[in-house]
Amino acid sequence: MNNQKHLFQLEEGVHYLNCAYMSPLLKSVEEAGINGMIGKRNPFLIKTTHFFELAETTKQNIGKLINAPSKNIAIIPSVSYGLASAIANLPLQNGNKAVVVGNEFPSGYNEIKKWCDGNKKELQIIPEPINSNTKGRDWNTTILENIDKDTAVVVISSVHWTDGTKFDLKSIGQKCVENDVVFIVDGTQSVGAAIIDVQLYNIDVLVCAAYKWLLGPYSIGFGYYSNRFANGIPLEEAWVNRSNAEDFTKLTQYTNEYKEGSNRYNVGEYSNFILLPMFNTAVEQLLDWNVENIENYCENLSKPLIAFLGKSNYTIEEPEYRSKHLFGISLPTSLNLNMLLAALEEHKIYVSVRGQSIRVSVNVFNTPEDINALQAILEEHQ
Repeated sequence: MNNQKHLFQLEEGVHYLNCAYMSPLLKSVEEAGINGMIGKRNPFLIKTTHFFELAETTKQNIGKLINAPSKNIAIIPSVSYGLASAIANLPLQNGNKAVVVGNEFPSGYNEIKKWCDGNKKELQIIPEPINSNTKGRDWNTTILENIDKDTAVVVISSVHWTDGTKFDLKSIGQKCVENDVVFIVDGTQSVGAAIIDVQLYNIDVLVCAAYKWLLGPYSIGFGYYSNRFANGIPLEEAWVNRSNAEDFTKLTQYTNEYKEGSNRYNVGEYSNFILLPMFNTAVEQLLDWNVENIENYCENLSKPLIAFLGKSNYTIEEPEYRSKHLFGISLPTSLNLNMLLAALEEHKIYVSVRGQSIRVSVNVFNTPEDINALQAILEEHQ
């Protein structure tokens, strides 16, 4: 796969290595949003079918990304919304503890903690291994050891959001199946840049925001809900999710019947005529590129930097547990972080700082020049 920077509108001279924070917009996605706004100029052109058709197409496309039928996919406004829908429908007679990892993103932690507190369940936090040269390996081993018959649910990100440490979703999913545990995954830092297969990994719920690796806009995303959640109670009773919604002449012939599958979990007004076209356009581009190609591009692009780091005073995760598109660089204690940050800013190099580490996240808009610029600064300051 070749570099795709020409399809974006990033400023020249900027080295944006921070897609895990927020992706830039594709030109095609920006155009879809503008066309959506223009369409509202003449609302008489918006037909009843427009409330449903593009949403179904978008779900079908998302399904191709994660190997799921469209009927099991809902359009959501945020990860917190999607998690709340799932966690509110967890069975209460299915174990007495919930398993999460240490320093999990707040949305997942807060929602499952509220459920545990309200239902007298134990929240078991698997901490990050300290001073370990095999952190990813040790962390995954401990997670698997703590999934048992007393576990009700595992709530975890596909990779750790601070440094890209990979969690072995296939092994975790299999352990959940063996112990009848609900498996909930936040895929925001993976879907679109790494292969996530809900069938292969036995994921019950996968939620994902669009504005990072899916290259979409803010305030929209998707939730996959397995058939385990087919009869759940949604957070809201939006008219658009009812079985008779597509016939506007019968909306007041009230029905308790929802549309098929996970449609009950759609956010109200999910047909958003600006955000939804942008989201679908982005997903179509990802499908055209193929996620495996994206992942390979990121890996090859980063190889020189990874080779340098392996011989330097910096520390990175071992390859098996290091994401190709997102990885953390632990800084030596002797390094002056403020001086490093000032140098990065001066040279327009954008990364994220997490404690005594920097998070580097690359995508198809990045070039060897971006990697070289970062490496030069790291060499100078090690």
